[in-house]
Amino acid sequence: MMFCRREELLIDIMVDRIMAQREQKEQAVEILVDEVVALYHLLRVVVPRIHSDANLTAAARGVLRGLDRIGPQTVPQMARARPVSRQYIQTVVNQLAKRGLVELIPNPAHKRSSLVQLTSKGKKLAEAVARKEEAFLAELQIDLSEKELLLASSVLRKLRDRFLQTLRDGTAGEGLK
Repeated sequence: MMFCRREELLIDIMVDRIMAQREQKEQAVEILVDEVVALYHLLRVVVPRIHSDANLTAAARGVLRGLDRIGPQTVPQMARARPVSRQYIQTVVNQLAKRGLVELIPNPAHKRSSLVQLTSKGKKLAEAVARKEEAFLAELQIDLSEKELLLASSVLRKLRDRFLQTLRDGTAGEGLK
């Protein structure tokens, strides 16, 4: 009988440790998400300041940079990559088109969904944006090694992938109902 009680105590201790580790991991994820949200809000303020002479919002900057890096895309493709509504991206594209920074071209893969591409003016601005951001980041003098930065990127990518998976599965927030 004494042996059984001891076994039960050991199991209780192991369960408590596992639960504490899970709680610590959940708290660590919460801290990470809080930092990502705080950085997001800072970037929404900093980006327009960096690009004040170009009068670029964070959304417009993102569309320009995406088109510069990836090439022509449809509005739905850009919306899925963020993920935001197609209508929101369409509004940003329309604003950029009015400024002569992007243009719509025929899409050989889809008759009704045109491709959005940078104009030469848009390409020059996207390149200037990249140069300004590189200079700004260099000025920050972030005290992290390349290895630490790549590790942080890897962690953020895994977190983003997990969030995207819950959206695709339709399970985001399901456990909270």
